[in-house]
Amino acid sequence: MAWLIAQWERVPPELQALIVVALQIVGVLLAVVIAVAFLTLGERKVIGYMQLRYGPNRVTFFGLRLFRGIAQPFADVVKLLLKEIIIPGAASPFLFLLAPLIVMLPALAAWVVIPFAPEFVLADIDAGLLFLLALTSMGVYGIILGGWASNSKYAFLGSMRSAAQMVAYEIAMGFALVGVLMAAGSLNLGAIVRAQEGGLLSWNWFWLFPLFVVYFISALAETNRAPFDVAEGESEIVAGFHVEYSGATFATLFALPEYANMILVSTLCAVLFFGGWLSPVQGYLPDGNWLTVSGFHWLFLKTGVFLFLFLWVRATVPRYRYDQIMRLGWKVLIPVTLVWIAVEAVLAWLRVGPWAA
Repeated sequence: MAWLIAQWERVPPELQALIVVALQIVGVLLAVVIAVAFLTLGERKVIGYMQLRYGPNRVTFFGLRLFRGIAQPFADVVKLLLKEIIIPGAASPFLFLLAPLIVMLPALAAWVVIPFAPEFVLADIDAGLLFLLALTSMGVYGIILGGWASNSKYAFLGSMRSAAQMVAYEIAMGFALVGVLMAAGSLNLGAIVRAQEGGLLSWNWFWLFPLFVVYFISALAETNRAPFDVAEGESEIVAGFHVEYSGATFATLFALPEYANMILVSTLCAVLFFGGWLSPVQGYLPDGNWLTVSGFHWLFLKTGVFLFLFLWVRATVPRYRYDQIMRLGWKVLIPVTLVWIAVEAVLAWLRVGPWAA
């Protein structure tokens, strides 16, 4: 250990900083990928309990019955990696393989601006919110490209349906984030969290509750989760834009980005509307109490609650028709956000709530 410390001290400071950042990036990406794997297990378990049926309960580590089903995500990864990647004969091979990367990379790159704790964020940039909006909007290109490059009418129809849905709900989501920007006065995610200091009733959800509801519904639609998973209309377009994909390309186009985006938008719900790493009892208990200590554990718990809501909605709400989905996005959610932004302007003029100071 002493030898390692001595060798580390001989490394130039600039290179040390670069190595530390690289290790942090690798650590965050590994944590996201592992969280995706166990989220698939949690989803099957939760939905199994809710619908009174079995979830994964066979694949174990070394035959330990205490952890029945715990190794199911790893078995799924091995299965997908060993499956043959089939490229349709009439498809464009380059674009067919490029589409999964266009979908996957933004889902992972968005984590660089997420503030995990008061002193830990990979890139503390002032325009973090704009960075997130730009990156998350890139996924629609991969979906359109995946459906078009497959040279299949079913895949192309599924990609167009998914793209139209994502565009509609991105507008509603963007207007909801405008309300958060008005309340915090900053595009920096860390500054947005710090603007909510003061406890449960100081968080943005209290003053921006309609925008939070719009954001959460838009997040369900953006991630193609039930009841908005019209890309998989079995009666008309089979599996949608990814119908021709298999093996590792299917995992990178559908499984990994979808679940990574679920975790991302759940984390953003906590950061933008529920105080991020802040304690809910801050200001209500003496500062010396351990419950008032802010940190990553609070962000982790809040994110887990929103992920559970994702699973709960999937287990209980039936799929909407496509026309119902588009009507909800254009005729309900967008007008609600516009009205509440006007209400925020009145509150700011009256200096009420977040604008009191």
